[in-house]
Amino acid sequence: MDEAPQYTVKVGDKVIEINEEVLKVLRKHVHQEMSLEQLAAELGLDSWEEAYEFIKKVPAWILWIPPTLWKTLKGMKTAQEELRPQ
Repeated sequence: MDEAPQYTVKVGDKVIEINEEVLKVLRKHVHQEMSLEQLAAELGLDSWEEAYEFIKKVPAWILWIPPTLWKTLKGMKTAQEELRPQ
């Protein structure tokens, strides 16, 4: 069984996987007052500059997907791969 594809963003020497938890933090940043310093702290980044680079690299469509839909979409991709004829 293949794993679902991972979506990652590289910032400096860190690679951040876009998953449900990261998506929750991103949506909090977009929809509420959350500074880049706070975003950096929640994502484990070193500075607001890294948080800014991260936000610039994340595709805009990802910021608007609810975490539960993200989980469903990743599950659908895995199911499609499993059903593909060998």
